[in-house]
Amino acid sequence: MQVFSIFQALCLLTLANGTPVMVKKLLGRKWAYPLDVGVNLPDGRPLFGNSKTIRGVIFSLAVTAGLAPFLGSSVQVGSLVAAFAMIGDLFSSFVKRRLGFQPSSRATGLDQIPESLFPLLVCQRELSLTFTDVGIVVGLFFVGELMVSRFLYFLRIRDQPY
Repeated sequence: MQVFSIFQALCLLTLANGTPVMVKKLLGRKWAYPLDVGVNLPDGRPLFGNSKTIRGVIFSLAVTAGLAPFLGSSVQVGSLVAAFAMIGDLFSSFVKRRLGFQPSSRATGLDQIPESLFPLLVCQRELSLTFTDVGIVVGLFFVGELMVSRFLYFLRIRDQPY
C-alpha cells in the first residue's frame, strides 16, 4: 500500500466529483444546460436528468486538470480522472433513470462506486496504485462521500444530505 498514491487519488477524485457541486452552489442555474439536452428515451425517462450539466463536466475537467500538478500529478492525469469520474457519474444517473429513480435521488453504492472506480482503473498505472490500493481508495471515497455530503448539506452547499 502506497499512502501518498492513495491520498493523491482521493484528492483528485474529490476535486473531480466535488467541483460540480461547488459550482452549482456558486452559480445557481446560470449556464446550467442539461448534458442530455432534455432527451427522453423510449421508456419515457430522461437520459440523465437536468442535474447533469455541461457546466459541471467542463468545470470538473478544468479544475481537476488545473490543480493536479499541485498534487504531484500531471494535467493529463487530472483530465483523465475528471473525465472518467464524470463518465461514472453519468453511468450512475443513466442506470438510476432506467430503474425509475428520480433525478438527485439516493442510490447508495451506485452513486459512489462508478465515479471513483472508473477513473482509478483508467489511471491506475499513472497513479502508482495496486488493485488493493484501488479497492482501498474506492472504499475510502464511498465512506468519505457519505460523510462529506451530510456536512455539505448542513452547510447548505448541497441540496440533499446525500
